[in-house]
Amino acid sequence: MSTLAQFLENQSSEYAGLMQSVALAQWNASTHATDENEATLMHGLNAIRTWSSDTDRYKTLLALMHSDPAGMADPLVARQAVLLRNDLQGNQVSASLLTQMSELEVQLTSAFSKFRATVGGAQVTNNDLTDLLRTHEDPEIRREAWEASKQIGVEAAPIVLNLAGVRNTAARQVGFTNYYAMQMALQEIDETELFAQFAELEHASAGAWQRFKHGLDQQLSKRFHIPVAELRSWHYADPFFQDGPPSVVNLDQYFKTKDLVALTSKYFAAVGMPVDDVIARSDLFERPGKDQHAFCIDIDRVDDIRALCNVRPNARWMDTMLHEFGHAVYSKFTDHALPWLLRTQAHILTTEAMALLSGNLINESSWLATYAGVPHAEADGLQATLRADVAAAGLVFTRWVFVMSNFERELYAAPEQDLNNLWWDYVERHQHVHRPDGRAAPDWAAKIHFGVAPVYYHNYLLGNMAAAQLRDHLLHQICNGDPQRYVSDPLVGQFLIERCFKPGGTRDWRGWLKHATGGALSAQAYADKLSF
Repeated sequence: MSTLAQFLENQSSEYAGLMQSVALAQWNASTHATDENEATLMHGLNAIRTWSSDTDRYKTLLALMHSDPAGMADPLVARQAVLLRNDLQGNQVSASLLTQMSELEVQLTSAFSKFRATVGGAQVTNNDLTDLLRTHEDPEIRREAWEASKQIGVEAAPIVLNLAGVRNTAARQVGFTNYYAMQMALQEIDETELFAQFAELEHASAGAWQRFKHGLDQQLSKRFHIPVAELRSWHYADPFFQDGPPSVVNLDQYFKTKDLVALTSKYFAAVGMPVDDVIARSDLFERPGKDQHAFCIDIDRVDDIRALCNVRPNARWMDTMLHEFGHAVYSKFTDHALPWLLRTQAHILTTEAMALLSGNLINESSWLATYAGVPHAEADGLQATLRADVAAAGLVFTRWVFVMSNFERELYAAPEQDLNNLWWDYVERHQHVHRPDGRAAPDWAAKIHFGVAPVYYHNYLLGNMAAAQLRDHLLHQICNGDPQRYVSDPLVGQFLIERCFKPGGTRDWRGWLKHATGGALSAQAYADKLSF
C-alpha cells in the first residue's frame, strides 16, 4: 500500500465516525426539534469542522498527492485524495468562523422546523398553505396564504445574511473571492460553464416558455376575473411558482385512498431495488416539532439509510416519496466494498438525477396503471395530457432555478445590496410574475435552501438534465422502447445498480454520466423535453 493510500485509510476511519455522528444528530434534530437535539447537532458540526480544518492534515494530504506518484497513479487512490482535499479545503479557516457557521446553521434549521404560518388567526402547516394555493378560489384568502408562507422570511433573513457574511469571510481566507465561487470549485463545477449552459437552455426553451406562460395567464385571468396585468404571486399554484399548475387531470384522485408507502415499496421491489428496510427506519408522516420538508439521509454509508417525509395521500407526496427513495436506492446499492471516501454518490447532481427520474414516474401512464390501479385504457388516454404536464412543470421549474441560482450568486457577491428588490427583479425577469405593489419584505429568505443547503439549487436543474438523458437511455436501450418494461422490468434496476450506483464516487459527475449513458450533459436534450 502506498504512503498516500495508507494516509487516506487512516483518515477515513476518523472521518467516517464523525460524519455518522453528525448524520444522526441531523436526523434527530429534524424529527424532534428540541433544544437538546439542536445542541447535539451543533456539537457534531463543530467537531467535524474542527477535524476538517486541521492544517497539518490538509498540508500532509497535499504533500503526499505531490510526492507519491505511485499512489496518484491508482485511480481509486487518486479519486479519494481529490474528494478529501475538496472536503478539507473549504474548512481551512479560523476556529471562530467554523463555530459561527455551525451555530447559525443550527439556529436557522431550528427556526424552520418550529415555524408554523398563521392564517386567519390559526396555525397552519406548509401542506395546508400549498393546498390553499392549489384549490381555493377566493383571491383574498389566497393572498393571505401566500403572505403567510413568507412570514418565516422576516425571522430567517438576518440569520441568512449573518451566515452569508461569515461564509464569505471563510471563503476569502481559503483564497476564493466569495463563498459561491468556493462552492462551485469544490463541487467540481465550472461557474462560467454552468451559467453558459443555463443561458443556452433559457434560449432553447424560450418559445415554449412564452407559449405556456401566455396560456396559463389567460386561464388564471378567467378563473379570477381579473386582467392578466393584475395577476400576482398568490394567483399561482404554490408559494414560489416553482411547480407546474394543477393538471387538467386530477392525479390526486388516484392516490386519495392509496397507501403511498406501500406503492413506493411495490415499485422499487418490482424493478429489483427493494426498500422495505429503508422504510422501516424512516419517519414519513406529519406531526408537531418535525421538519415539514422532505429529505433522505445516509447515516453510515453501509446500511442505515432513512427518509423524512410528511405524507398526505396526493400526487405531490407520491412524487416526493418516489423522489426520496430514489436517493435511498442510490445509497443502498453503492458498492460497500469501496473505500469509505468513495462509498457515496459521484456528485450531488447524480443522486438528484436518480431522485428526479423516480419522482417523475407518476407522469408515466404505464406506472399509473401498474401501481396506482388506473385502468389501462384510462391511463393510456391520459398520456398526452401527462406529457404536456411534464413539459409545463419542467418549464416552470427551470425558470425557478434560474431565479434561485442567479439570486444566490448575487447574494454572496454583494450581500449588502437591496436583496428584497433584487429577488423580485429576478422573479419578474425569469418567471414573468409581477411583484406585489409596495411590498418590501425579505420574501427570498422564506426559501430554506439559502441557509441550510447553500449553493445547491443548480444541481436540481443539472440533475433534471441528466435524468432526461438517463430516462431516454433506459427506455430505448434497455427496454427497447417499451414503457411497460420501463416501470416494471428488473433489468431497469440491474442497469441502475451496475452502471450508476455501484461505482459510487469512483468517477466525477461527467465521467459518471458518460459511463451511464455514453454521452455528455446536453442542454438541448433537456430542452426537447420541454416542448409545449
